[in-house]
Formats: sequence, structure tokens, C-alpha cells
Amino acid sequence: MAISWMTALKLIPWADVIEATPALVKGARSLLKRTQKEAAEAAEPAAPPASLPEALTRVQHLESELAQLTQAQAESAALLESLAEQQARLVEAVQTLKLRSRLLTAGLALALVLALPALWLVSR
Repeated sequence: MAISWMTALKLIPWADVIEATPALVKGARSLLKRTQKEAAEAAEPAAPPASLPEALTRVQHLESELAQLTQAQAESAALLESLAEQQARLVEAVQTLKLRSRLLTAGLALALVLALPALWLVSR
């Protein structure tokens, strides 16, 4: 038996969801922009360095890119963790709704069983 939408919507911690949404959207957008930028930069082939100082500069550049990628990966992990926490809250709310639905169904069945003899007596 279905529970009304209003009941379902009341069980979800909307304050937490709404509070976390701007940070999640901002993080997802920055992640997307960074990924697109890095993909465009990676598409450009690099010429081999001509001299040792040029090679050192290139190594330093690559090290800084690696540090940025490491930071981006950490931010992505934090974003995924936040999304997983929100999903866990929603799953808990759905489980609560399922339990309430089963209890209401059992209560309705019990009420029907108890009301049938009374209805039968009234109809005679």
C-alpha cells in the first residue's frame, strides 16, 4: 500500500539536503571545468625539451600539475563522500517509509478483520 507523497516528503531531511546543495553544485561545476581544461591541455602534444634547463622547467611544471591533480582527486573524493552521505540519508528515509507502509497495511488488515463480523451482524 502506498504512502502519500506528503508523508514521504516530510521524512526526508530537506534542511540538510538544501544546505548541502550549493556546495555540491559548486564542487561539481569546478570539477567539470577543471576536467575539461585538463583534457584540452592533455590533447596538445608536447615537443621534447631542447636543453637541460628546459627539461628541468618541464619537470617542475609536471610536478605542479601532479600536485593539482592530487588536490582535484581529493576534492572529488570529498564530493563523492558528501553525495554518498546524502544518498544514505535518503535510503534511511525510504526504509522508514517502507516500515511505516507495512505497519499501516497490517493495521488496515487487522481493522478489516475486526470490522467484518460487526458489518455482518449489522447487515442481518
